[in-house]
Amino acid sequence: MQTSRGKKTIIHLFLAVLCIINIIPIVWMVVGSFKTEEDFATNPLGLPKAWNFSNYAEAWKVAHLGTYFWNSVLVTAGAIVLTVLLGALTSFFLSRFRFRVRGWLYSLFIIGMTIPIHTTLVPIFILMKKVGLLNTHLSLILPYTAFHLSITIFILVGFMKIFPKDIEESAIMDGAGIYRIFWSIILPMTKPALATVIIINFIYNWNEFLFALVLINKAALKTLPLGLANFAGTETRFQTLQMAALSMALIPLLVFYLAMEKQLVQGMTAGAVKG
Repeated sequence: MQTSRGKKTIIHLFLAVLCIINIIPIVWMVVGSFKTEEDFATNPLGLPKAWNFSNYAEAWKVAHLGTYFWNSVLVTAGAIVLTVLLGALTSFFLSRFRFRVRGWLYSLFIIGMTIPIHTTLVPIFILMKKVGLLNTHLSLILPYTAFHLSITIFILVGFMKIFPKDIEESAIMDGAGIYRIFWSIILPMTKPALATVIIINFIYNWNEFLFALVLINKAALKTLPLGLANFAGTETRFQTLQMAALSMALIPLLVFYLAMEKQLVQGMTAGAVKG
């Protein structure tokens, strides 16, 4: 018993230290975003002498964050909707039906998880150029969707497999068709797993840089990571403005995660109990 408690204490201490290591740079960035340049230069680690909220308004204006935010929201939302919809439908048929090529098809999606996505950057650039989608939102939405179907299907298939077959049999007895069973029964029961894949997709799509850098050249279509990189490259003198811009870019991630946290915890708990 004491050995078990000792292990738990060590694990908790390790997690606490890891959490502190990760949160210190974020806290430093947020605190620094409220300082003046002079205050930051003379006292980079301390609290600001006066909380300067104007940095946020100035950074939003100078960095054109409004345009970049809108582009990121559009691309991220579009890719998430497509990925979750296609992934959920595919997972439903792979987990609840038996057909000849089911195993091969599922293996094909799993193999997709092993492919480094950035090795396909050049072929995707050539493809997008030939089909006329270069410098459009679709040039990002479609690759984001394709590359995240594998992990989405992997998670959802594993979750849907645990549902008893009696659910569908009862629904069929009541006259429900396949798609009615999917939309009204299976999909609502899969909410915890859906929350997990939505969070994974959101974090990647919101922060993705390399595909956006190569496939988008128009300033009006650039996403937030590109906008922040350009802003940091041109406004090297104003570090507090850069911190304010980065803090604003971080807010949607925190808000989205906190909004989905309950479903995410439920999914992890359900998986632990049923697994």
